Amino acid sequence: MMERRYMSAFRPRRLGTSIATALFIIAAISGGLAAEEQAKKAKTEAQAAQDSTMKLRGGEEGTVFKSLKIEGEDRIRIKFERPELILSLEPGTAPGLEWKSIHAVLDRDMLDFFTPFLARSAGVRRQCFARPWLDHLSTNGVARFRPALEGVDRWRLLVANSKGETVASFEGKGKPPKEIVWDGRSLEGKPVPPGLVYSYVLEAYDRAGNKRNFVGDGFELPSYMVNLPEGLMMLFSGEELSRSQRGPYGAAAPPPEILLEVANYLNQEQGIDASVRIEVSARTFDDANRLAKEIIEQLTPILLGDVLRVQPVTNIQPDAPEQGTIAVVVTR
Repeated sequence: MMERRYMSAFRPRRLGTSIATALFIIAAISGGLAAEEQAKKAKTEAQAAQDSTMKLRGGEEGTVFKSLKIEGEDRIRIKFERPELILSLEPGTAPGLEWKSIHAVLDRDMLDFFTPFLARSAGVRRQCFARPWLDHLSTNGVARFRPALEGVDRWRLLVANSKGETVASFEGKGKPPKEIVWDGRSLEGKPVPPGLVYSYVLEAYDRAGNKRNFVGDGFELPSYMVNLPEGLMMLFSGEELSRSQRGPYGAAAPPPEILLEVANYLNQEQGIDASVRIEVSARTFDDANRLAKEIIEQLTPILLGDVLRVQPVTNIQPDAPEQGTIAVVVTR
């Protein structure tokens, strides 16, 4: 009986002690866990504050960054003003855009044009090559007169065109020279056109004043060239263009020899930048225009330089030769 009371008294007291102890242990553990979680949270927040990327957590009404507040989903759209792009560029002074010659541009890259051209010329003859054997253009006068007179006090040689107009005159005292050379210029200093018939007469006076006339046969001027103050002029008749023949086996005819010689002088002795004027004189505009186009089509493929430097000029002359006359003028 007494033992049972003791036990009943003992159990509640021991049970109360155990429960208190358990609660104390649980409270201690919970407090430690809470402190550990708070420490981790503080550490995470500290790392987030130090992180330059500034974390954005979804599902919140707003996350405050240092100077930016983003509301909504985890997407950011930032608007900013672009600076105005201003280019102070002068095309004439910009590097690489300076106005220079084509040779300066080619020399900059050191391109070799001579080797392939030499290899090609070994098997193909270019039309721009020189032809020194051509001599259609006279350079030492268009007509030569050789009077043989004795006992002459003074003399005069007159050259007239088909209209009877005097275009050239030579005179002197005493015996006339063995040869009188006419360069083709008129009394005004202008070259007369070839393709027309000219005549001459020699007037001789003795000491008593007696006059004798010696009339020569009519003659035509050959193709010739003369140097003028404005440049070089080459003159020939349209008949020279009709003398070209067809090539072998019906091939296209090569350019007339007179045009080959004209191109030879232009390519070898004149600058490739000089302007070329094709002056065509014919009886009608259609004839002059047709002849000018024909000459340009045949001359430009064998002429060095820019083809635009060749310009046609048509003149209407009712007394021009039937096939017209051509004057190629090169201005310096």
